[in-house]
Amino acid sequence: MKSLELLAPARNLHCGIAAINSGADAVYMGPPAFGAREAAGNSLDDFARLVTYAHRYWVKVYATVNTLLRDEEIPAAVRLIHQLYAIGVDAVIIQDVGLLECDLPPIPLTASTQMHNHTPERVAFLERVGFHRAVLARELSFDQIRAIRQAAPRIELEVFVHGALCVSYSGQCFMSYALGGRSGNRGQCAQPCRKAYTLRDRSGRVLVHDRHLLSLRDLNRAEHLHELAQAGITSFKIEGRLKDETYVSNVTAYYRNRLDEVLGRTGARKSSSGTSRGGFTADPDKTFNRGYTDYFLRGERTPMSSPETPKMVGPPVGRAVSVQGNEVLLDRGSDIGPGDGLCFFDRNQKLRGSTVNRVKGRTVELQSADGLESGITVHRNHDHGFLLDIRKNRPRRTIAIAFTVRQDATGLRLCVKDEEGLQAEAAQEGLIPMSRKPEQGLATIRKQLSKSGDREFLCTDVHCDLEAVPFLPRAAWNALRRRALEALSRERERHRPRLATERGLDHTPFPETELSYRGNVLNTRAETFYRRHGVKQIEPAAESGLDLHGRAVMCSRYCLKFELGFCPQVGRPPVPPEPLTLEDHEGNHFRLQFDCTACQMTVFLARRSNSAASHRQKKDRLKRLQQASGPSSFQARPKPGKL
Repeated sequence: MKSLELLAPARNLHCGIAAINSGADAVYMGPPAFGAREAAGNSLDDFARLVTYAHRYWVKVYATVNTLLRDEEIPAAVRLIHQLYAIGVDAVIIQDVGLLECDLPPIPLTASTQMHNHTPERVAFLERVGFHRAVLARELSFDQIRAIRQAAPRIELEVFVHGALCVSYSGQCFMSYALGGRSGNRGQCAQPCRKAYTLRDRSGRVLVHDRHLLSLRDLNRAEHLHELAQAGITSFKIEGRLKDETYVSNVTAYYRNRLDEVLGRTGARKSSSGTSRGGFTADPDKTFNRGYTDYFLRGERTPMSSPETPKMVGPPVGRAVSVQGNEVLLDRGSDIGPGDGLCFFDRNQKLRGSTVNRVKGRTVELQSADGLESGITVHRNHDHGFLLDIRKNRPRRTIAIAFTVRQDATGLRLCVKDEEGLQAEAAQEGLIPMSRKPEQGLATIRKQLSKSGDREFLCTDVHCDLEAVPFLPRAAWNALRRRALEALSRERERHRPRLATERGLDHTPFPETELSYRGNVLNTRAETFYRRHGVKQIEPAAESGLDLHGRAVMCSRYCLKFELGFCPQVGRPPVPPEPLTLEDHEGNHFRLQFDCTACQMTVFLARRSNSAASHRQKKDRLKRLQQASGPSSFQARPKPGKL
């Protein structure tokens, strides 16, 4: 039977446990180094704790070792992967193919979306060289996913279904590095796509002033899980390794409910064990989001940007009728409460907000109502009561079990069976007296066996297969129950599903014979890998110190011409003279190039501000000093052997 996986993010151990309790089948978390979110690293001790907790429920734990690596970093990255394997991590997500040239443990490898997994040829190549799973590009449509599934029938396919979107193809954005030396491919992205820009045409005429033109809405594919499963997806991934516990709990619980509906319709099963019970009513609209898009999934273009602000605005709660000091009269009643956060766009279209002090009818007192005027629509972007409900009412994840008590010639036997059908037993041997009060004795047996304490099990039935009711003290029944559950835990660990992996030297040709800096080859081992697979020309990665002036720093399926109504494919709008340019507040200029046949937009660095250039020059000087004792590019270095 096909299994489907809900994969949730974990900023830290607490977020990971919250995700598991909310119904995740797997979680992904960043280790101490080399994760694509530098601010979300975790100790190996925390990984070990998360693995122990997760494996009780057959939940898998994946480690993100998905940055580009310099030559001197590879030995440490390999040691880290060995350590992660030793503590029981189920798979490692990587970007740098140089690791495939190293002596890795037999741990399954997932090809990060940073590897630009966007064509059938690329994913089929990953399958042949030994990747267990590929995380597909977010930009793919149903038809493109189906084509990949047909070309690569064995590899598992993972797709993002919720969370923040990079405007660029993942792994193909160099804007942050070009401006300040902070590489997204090294886990240090400064998110320049969330800044405000002014758009000009060829003559310098301002088309759009000071808007967040590259900032996208968040992904939400909750309505398309069934179609994604039919297209060949096995893992449904929530983005958010920088998000807090409330966000992770809320969004995971919501998608657990939606994916369970798909399981009921398709006959597939979830890939983990146990059920989340109790807790709050999930609503992803009430935790951080920028509005939603399904992002090309249906093969069509729809508006997908969030140009007003990269922050959360939230649903409208009313329009200001009057403002007296910090008191605001709204045009309708709502469930606004003290501690809520309200926001609005002022007359200059700048987002402003404040916290609610108290509410009386339709009048709301804010800590500050500066900038709020009558006629302005007010939104709630912080629902204090909802978030408090999440914190107070965490779901509990349990595994259903049933006990059977029976007697034989040697004494009592307590058999326990879990929801997967696994069984274990414990025995109380020797002569056991019979109860003088059978009904009371049966009640005691059922009461003591139904207890679960702080374990992961929930007793749903106690069956007494007895001719006479035995008498044991409560402590003895408790001890018998504990021994039976310990035996069941060992049995569950023996049967816990494990991912298989097969890797070896393979000479399958890579789909391309030339790689530019956008191929992200930063070390000699990655170069060795690609040359062995038929690539003839390899340019070093941007992070090797390339000057990106005049080069593409972003390639995107998102298109400003479409978003602003200039697309020649949609009617015959007046198209401003090109090239169009973007300018940020620091004075950086970017030239836009449009490929209407491929429906893509490419962003080139046209001019860097003096402050950005000075910062970058300092970083480049430091890098040259660090490399002064060795060769300046990986092509000149000797070919390595196995680590």
